[in-house]
Amino acid sequence: MKLATRRLGKTELTVPTLGFGGAPLGGLFDMVDGVEAAKTLSEALTAGLNYVDTAPFYGFGRSERRVGDIVRGQDYVLSTKVGRLLAPGAAPDPAAMGWPDALPYHPIYDYSYDGIMRSFEDSLQRLGLDRIDILYVHDIGTETHGAENAQHFKALAQGGYRALDELRSAGHVKAIGLGVNEAEICMDVLGIGDWDVFLLAGRYTLLEQDPVVDLLPACKARGVSIVVGGPFNSGILVGGDTWNYGAAPDHILTKVKKLSMACREFSISLPAAALQFPLGHDTVASVIPGLRNRQELSDTLQWSTAVIPSEFWMCLKEKGLLHPNAPTPDGSPFTRQ
Repeated sequence: MKLATRRLGKTELTVPTLGFGGAPLGGLFDMVDGVEAAKTLSEALTAGLNYVDTAPFYGFGRSERRVGDIVRGQDYVLSTKVGRLLAPGAAPDPAAMGWPDALPYHPIYDYSYDGIMRSFEDSLQRLGLDRIDILYVHDIGTETHGAENAQHFKALAQGGYRALDELRSAGHVKAIGLGVNEAEICMDVLGIGDWDVFLLAGRYTLLEQDPVVDLLPACKARGVSIVVGGPFNSGILVGGDTWNYGAAPDHILTKVKKLSMACREFSISLPAAALQFPLGHDTVASVIPGLRNRQELSDTLQWSTAVIPSEFWMCLKEKGLLHPNAPTPDGSPFTRQ
């Protein structure tokens, strides 16, 4: 299968419509064997998933180290993130932060000019690479920071954005944006700079489409692309019981049950529908599920080739399971036509 590609925003950078989310390679919620991690990413690159996303926060450096060792010398498009610096010394309880197999560092938030520049240079060294294509500002927003977000947003607006813009202007990166789990902060930052792409995790999925009302039209008008992370909403759309990194509430469980019933009517796999849905919107450039082993990669590749008829998407809208304004895929969105 040859993956289709889409251009990111106003840049000349193109990415495959199916990419590789590197959080699991940092040991998100569970340890990942280093050999299995390497084989999984290597096979993903061979399959055409050469857009790889990582971050310093993922395993406190472990994901970046693993990703860099595999993509080095390969044809890749790489994104990593800024906004947290890693300081020597293990965190008191990294498992409580989601990383039971973290390296002996602890993260410190820093969205300032100097913090962004230092984070970029640190990532190059951890990766062992001379090129990073996309820099995302990681986890800024009230859901992460609460009342403290005001000071972090000020740091980004008054200095951090300037650092990102300088790195882009100098050609050190090709695109800049946010990597977040909330749509509102993406709307907020549109007012402080010229962005290329937002990596939005879990908020434009088969389960949730609120951004189709405001964020996606705003991004389309500004020439900003969306990369969809977490297309399975933390596992609830692939048979798990977690949503948004926690236990799924009753209303989510009820909607998933209704989606599953609709899929059975059409003999469609729920994960296949979840994986393909976001690419119905032309602002979405790529979908990047987090993959921790070769079985998950194999399943994902199979779901990407599933043929889903237009009648299925119409049925979901008729049942009130999809936003009426949400565009839906035509044919196979992952396959090059």
